[in-house]
Amino acid sequence: MRPGGSQRGGGQDRWLLSYADFVTLLFALFVTMYAVSTVDADKLNPAASSMRVAFEGQVPHTGPVPIPEGASIVPEGPEARLDEVRNELARTLADAIAAGRLELIRDARGLVVSLPESATFDPASTELTEGALDLIARVAGSVEPFGLSLSIEGHTDDIPINTRAFRSNWELSTARASTVIRFLIERVVFDPRRLSAAGYGEFHPRVANDSPENRARNRRVDIVILEATS
Repeated sequence: MRPGGSQRGGGQDRWLLSYADFVTLLFALFVTMYAVSTVDADKLNPAASSMRVAFEGQVPHTGPVPIPEGASIVPEGPEARLDEVRNELARTLADAIAAGRLELIRDARGLVVSLPESATFDPASTELTEGALDLIARVAGSVEPFGLSLSIEGHTDDIPINTRAFRSNWELSTARASTVIRFLIERVVFDPRRLSAAGYGEFHPRVANDSPENRARNRRVDIVILEATS
């Protein structure tokens, strides 16, 4: 063997080192590409979000949108709408409520505006007083924008009536409800399709008919506010 022959052979094979480095880099590249192609999206999203915060100053949305101060949430559904109507009536009719000329009641029927006889009719009469005309018009004006319907109910106490005009409390209570209906249609121009009338005589009392005061509470006209029927 010639002196230095092995060194010349090593010099000729030196290209294998560069080739091995190149193959190693390719292997690393393919491994990286494979890892990226199979990344877990659930893990990637938080990482990407954090990177956006770091590089762009963007704060990711992680919860409900805060409600600006002073903003209100509008309730939905029949019950919520009746609550809204009640609030409106309580505001616009505060003077009449304070004077005892009407009551706002929530019962099984829904929202009820109860008008005592003393604020609506003379005894045994079906002619609305001037004060009653104003009250009923104000009630209808507050309810009308909500698109709701009204059921007008006439009620009496348990003392029998027998006059030329009315042979029973049934007839008197029904006639009073019809008078209110006629006023709403002719004077207030309330949609007739959203109105109904009923007379219950003494058979749906609010309290027991055992005193003059209680009988006075039972003699009334109730305006029951309902969901629209059309």
